Amino acid sequence: MVSQFEFFLKARERGFHLITTEILQNISPLPEKGILTLFIQHTSAALSINENTDPEVRIDMENIFNRLIKENEPYYIHTYEGDDDMPAHAKSVIIGSSVTVPITKHKLNLGTWQGLYLCEFRNRGGVRKIVATILY
Repeated sequence: MVSQFEFFLKARERGFHLITTEILQNISPLPEKGILTLFIQHTSAALSINENTDPEVRIDMENIFNRLIKENEPYYIHTYEGDDDMPAHAKSVIIGSSVTVPITKHKLNLGTWQGLYLCEFRNRGGVRKIVATILY
């Protein structure tokens, strides 16, 4: 069986944001067992799984990505939407547009320290559309 939900995450500033609770609020009760796949319909943000406890990890991730892919590089051609535009696209390719999580006993079977992240790479990315598919 398959269930699918489309919803929007609230707009956030640039950075790495823990969204596990917001995801669970937007999908139906989870089945006994199955798989949840989340897909973000944007090219300047990404989804990931990472540390869910210490907020310093999210700050460090932002700093790492800003050093890895800098703004205002002279070789960027795609710049008409701002200095953060092309770097946002490159960062989203590295992390990816989807995550998959097993469902066990009606819960996401994440590790003890794992949570779902929205990786927002635009200064003002706006609301982000998510497609959630549950296979069971």
